Amino acid sequence: MSEPRIDPTFYRSAAEAAAAPPEELAYVVAFDRAARRHDAMTVVDVNPDSGTYGRVVGWTDVPGMGDELHHFGWNACSSALKHEGHDMNGLARRYLLVPGLRSSNIYVLDTVPDPRNPSLVKTVSGKSLSENAGYSRPHTMHCGPDGVFLTCIGGPEGDDDGPGGVALLDHGTFEVLRAWETDRGPQHLHYDAWWHLNRNVLVSSEWGSPSMIEDGLVPELLLGGEYGHALHFWDLEQGRHQQRVDLGSQYQMPLEVRPSHDPDAAWGFVGVVISTEDLSASVWRWFHDGDEWKAEKVVTIPAEPADPDRLPPALKPFSAVPPLVTDIDLSVDDRFLYVSCWGTGELKQFDVSDPAHPVESGSVRMGGIVERTSHPARPDVPLAGGPQMVEVSRDGRRVYFTNSLYGSWDDQFYPDGVGAWMAKLDAEPGGGGLSVDERFFPKGEEFRGLRVHQIRLQGGDASSDSYCYR
Repeated sequence: MSEPRIDPTFYRSAAEAAAAPPEELAYVVAFDRAARRHDAMTVVDVNPDSGTYGRVVGWTDVPGMGDELHHFGWNACSSALKHEGHDMNGLARRYLLVPGLRSSNIYVLDTVPDPRNPSLVKTVSGKSLSENAGYSRPHTMHCGPDGVFLTCIGGPEGDDDGPGGVALLDHGTFEVLRAWETDRGPQHLHYDAWWHLNRNVLVSSEWGSPSMIEDGLVPELLLGGEYGHALHFWDLEQGRHQQRVDLGSQYQMPLEVRPSHDPDAAWGFVGVVISTEDLSASVWRWFHDGDEWKAEKVVTIPAEPADPDRLPPALKPFSAVPPLVTDIDLSVDDRFLYVSCWGTGELKQFDVSDPAHPVESGSVRMGGIVERTSHPARPDVPLAGGPQMVEVSRDGRRVYFTNSLYGSWDDQFYPDGVGAWMAKLDAEPGGGGLSVDERFFPKGEEFRGLRVHQIRLQGGDASSDSYCYR
C-alpha cells in the first residue's frame, strides 16, 4: 500500500517552515465600502527578482455585492498533521476560504492550477452557516486538525446580538458541519481564536456583536465598558469552556490572539485596542500558571497629544490620537512581535525572546490620523489609514501590511477617505530593526479603488499555520 502523499507546505515544525522556499505571491482581499462594485481577491507579486514586483498580477471578483471581504484562510495547513488517522491523500493547502463579514457568504477560491488567477469553485451561503452552525458574520478562520475553524461575531441570521462563536467546516467539501462549542460557559462576544495544539487548548478573544460595530465605534458603549475585555480558554478536542480571564473593563477590545508557534508552549499575546482610562493601547501575555490561565499587560503604548482641529469628530474632545492597536503578528520563530498602531500610523517591532519582558527593537511610521506620513517611494503623497493587517514571512525577514481596518471604522477615523495601499518592510536578522522597501508600494490604482485588508502569503505565513512538532 502506497504512503499518503503529503503537501510539502504542511511543515512539521516552525524551523522547517522557515527553511522552505520564500513566498512569491501574496493574496490580498479588496472590498468596496459603497457596495457598488464587486469585492475581489487580488494577487500581488512579491518576488523581488520579478519584472512585476510590487504589482497586482491577478484579480478574482466574487459574485456578491457588499460582502466586505475581511479575514480569510487556507482550507488545510500544517495543523492537519496533528489529526491521527486523517486521510491525507489529496489534502493540500490549495483553497482559500474567503468570508464576507457583512454578507456571511463564504467564497471558495482554487489557487491551482494558476496561483495568479484563483478561480471561484463554490459559494457557501450565509443561510447555510446560520442553519448548520447557528452563527453569522464570519470573521476569522484557521485551518485546524479536524477541519476549518471559523469564528463568527453574530448569532443566527437576523440575530445581531449573538452569542458569537466558532463554526466547524469540512477541509475538503467546505460544508458547514456544526457549531464547534459543546459548552460555551459565560462566553458571549467573539472575535479571534487559535490554539496550543499539544496542550489541547483553544484561546478566544472578544470584539462586539454586529450591532456594536456596524456603524463604527460607539462612544457610549466604549465608555460603558461594553465591548469585549476578556480571554476564554477551551478544551480544543471537546469544545468545552474552561476559564474566562477578564483583563478589566477599561481594556476594551482584545482582538488578535497570537499563541507561541511551539506546539508545547503555554503562552501567547493578544493586542488590546484601547484603554478608556487614557486612550492607550496595550499588548498582554497569557500564560499557564499551575492549574489556571493568567494574563498580564507587558506593553503599553500611550496616546499622542494632537491639535483638535486635526482630529476627526470622535477624537476632538480628547485632544489626542489613540494608537488603536488593531493587529499583532508573532514571527514563526517566536522572536519578534509586530504591533500595528492604526491610529498613530506606526508599525512597532518588539523582541520577545523573553515573552514576559518585550523590548522595542524597531519602528516605522506610515499614514496616521494626524501625521499622514508618506511612503519613501512617494514622499509627496500624504497617506491615510495606517499599518493595519500585518503579515510576516515564514523566515521572518519580510513584513507586509495594508491600511484598511473595517469600512465604517475607516470612515469614522479617516472621514476624508482612507484610500488603499500596501507596504513591505525588511526585518534585520539578529537584533531586530526595520527598513522600508522603497520598490514595493502597490496603492489605489493597482487595487482599482477598492480598500485592502488581510494578506496571506503563498506557502504559509506567520499567522496561518500552527505546527505539530518541536
